[in-house]
Amino acid sequence: MTYNELKSEENKYVMNTYGRFPIALDHGEGATLWDVEGKKYIDLASGIGVNCLGYANPAIIDAIAKQAARPEPDKLLPEVKNIIAVSSGKGGVGKSTVAANLAVALALQGHKVGLLDADIFGPSQPKMFNVEEARPYMVEVGGRELIEPAANYGVKLLSIGFFVNKEDAVLWRGAMASNALKQLIGDANWGDLDYFLIDLPPGTSDIHLTMVQTLAITGAIVVSTPQEVALADARKGISMFTGEKINVPVLGLVENMSWFTPAELPENKYYLFGKEGGKRLAEELNIPLLGQIPIVQSICEGGDSGKPVALNPDSITGQAFQKLAENVVKQIDYRNEHLDPTKRVVVTKK
Repeated sequence: MTYNELKSEENKYVMNTYGRFPIALDHGEGATLWDVEGKKYIDLASGIGVNCLGYANPAIIDAIAKQAARPEPDKLLPEVKNIIAVSSGKGGVGKSTVAANLAVALALQGHKVGLLDADIFGPSQPKMFNVEEARPYMVEVGGRELIEPAANYGVKLLSIGFFVNKEDAVLWRGAMASNALKQLIGDANWGDLDYFLIDLPPGTSDIHLTMVQTLAITGAIVVSTPQEVALADARKGISMFTGEKINVPVLGLVENMSWFTPAELPENKYYLFGKEGGKRLAEELNIPLLGQIPIVQSICEGGDSGKPVALNPDSITGQAFQKLAENVVKQIDYRNEHLDPTKRVVVTKK
């Protein structure tokens, strides 16, 4: 047989990796394929995945069949009573520290609390809760495989920080970050919660829009320092939530770093960033001032060591966060009694 004759016969039975074969494949099983005419082929070109698992692997088919679809957006988190967005107009004002300690303070008061670290590009909650090495696992709930949140200090926690190398920067486009966030919300076993806190990125971004399109937020808390530069950005953050298109109630303002108090001189107050700027802004915008949190050395040490200062309710900052938690609960109750439930933002194409 000549080379051309051999090549002609080969082309009848062998499909080249980058070529085309004049057949229409109908189904497969194992490493075998059938075309629409019932002719049988052996697949030797589809790589290690097919060679190991095969087509129509019964275990894979069974697993896919058992996996229920993610609920519709309006049916997400059915056991969560209140969803609280913790936001800030700019970075560096201690938003994540406030979110972590507020979550712990609420848990210490007997509430069921979850915290989602939605600060995709700067996840810090795993360190603050001393769970940096945690690796959430999958559990089966209602026919779905869900991510089981980490837990510490009575707070359920999920963060993108659990799924990336903590030494690497997260360089994701907006769509990828938004999809990751949706998974942490809709594909996680949050269960029964009284308060679900969401630590948002600073400023305004795609993540904020994704959040209000995915969940009906009960209310937002805005964190700022008394400094005028921070307050100017806080004002923008508040206007984003109260705008007609978003329309999320603002529960109030938290003034962080209100003053510096040395541990050995608890009665002394040094106003490093100005005095009562947050209080004036709250009065101007007619929103509650939920709390004023002082600076003490222990709040930095607690964050770095993974032990939030709210765990010590007898300390100056511990007392401040307990008071903050009490005020948040009161505002949530007032909001739920006097306002209609928040609606998820629905984007329509014209």
